[in-house]
Amino acid sequence: MLLQTPLCGWHESHGGRMVDFAGWKMPVQYASIVDEHLATRRAAGLFDVSHMGRLAVHGPAASAWLESLLTRRVAGIEPGRVRYTLITSDAADTGVAVLDDALVSRDVDAADGTPRLALVVNASNREKVVAWLRTQLPPTGVTLVDRTSDTAMIAVQGPVAIDIVCQLCDPLEAAQIRQLGNYRATTATVAGQPAAVSRTGYTGEDGVELVVAAAAAVPVWEAIHAAGAPAGLLACGLGARDTLRLEAGMPLYGHELRADSDPFAIGLDLAVNLDGRSFPGSGRFVALRDHPAGRVRVGLAFDSKRSAREGHSVWRGDREVGVVTSGSFSPTLQRSVAMAMVDRDVAAAGTALDVLIRDTRQAATVAPLPFYCRPTKTPALQS
Repeated sequence: MLLQTPLCGWHESHGGRMVDFAGWKMPVQYASIVDEHLATRRAAGLFDVSHMGRLAVHGPAASAWLESLLTRRVAGIEPGRVRYTLITSDAADTGVAVLDDALVSRDVDAADGTPRLALVVNASNREKVVAWLRTQLPPTGVTLVDRTSDTAMIAVQGPVAIDIVCQLCDPLEAAQIRQLGNYRATTATVAGQPAAVSRTGYTGEDGVELVVAAAAAVPVWEAIHAAGAPAGLLACGLGARDTLRLEAGMPLYGHELRADSDPFAIGLDLAVNLDGRSFPGSGRFVALRDHPAGRVRVGLAFDSKRSAREGHSVWRGDREVGVVTSGSFSPTLQRSVAMAMVDRDVAAAGTALDVLIRDTRQAATVAPLPFYCRPTKTPALQS
């Protein structure tokens, strides 16, 4: 039986086309992926991301424990800071593997002064990651709790997303959310419900993610939907979320990022802090950093609307030089785009390549990532 988020009933009753995604019953779209995509770019999109794993880590040894396991530094992370990281393993039977990419954050510490940290992981990897982390727990000093089932996570993304959410907060907390920096987090009361609020995003737009109690998910969702509808907000499914992240050049585990990935070749240098640190696979990552080899991630832009898909081969003349990892028609750019892993000697921007789509070669040009960057100034919500 598929897992269901606390918002599953709302999706079904509002026309969501439900699919199996990583064992969860999720909406891929409501009416139109393109309409939902463009609503997010122009106004705001409302996304149920409760399928993402939410793990709480606390105890006097919590920071040191995560420091020894994650590729990004955790020691010294300030309360309210969020960092993008990788989770790796070095199990003898599988070798070094990238188990997932994740967000790690630090909350205000508990009353007794012990650190409280949190991880957000991918739905498809949650069980694997939790199992691995539990094998690494010390006898005392760290508690790991999977909070996925007793909470919900809602993302509000788009140029007026912050304004919409702030309508539902008191003025003091609204000001606090507006001042929240990128990859920062705080707490607030949203639509009368306590919420953890972060400003990370996965669409290329500004916005926030709200983690609330499972029982509060529907009231908070409906309040945001009602507040944002006059400005053009739409409820969005996973289809639009995927096209948005592709335009923004963001990697997805299972596509650009895999168990055997070289993070430097994918452009994830920021997720790996190596100097003076030891974590599972750190030795391999030092070698990959110091001796670059293999294929690298690039963007591909097409002159047509015909879309390349994951697994399509990339060619330079009669030589196969790479493989597409993600591809789609871009509603914003009105052309097809893709990300691919290609040989380093054909990775320069402007290089002409071909992608084999249904036995037909389609011309493509290596393009810088991301394909889309939001305007620097975000319009205010019109009353």
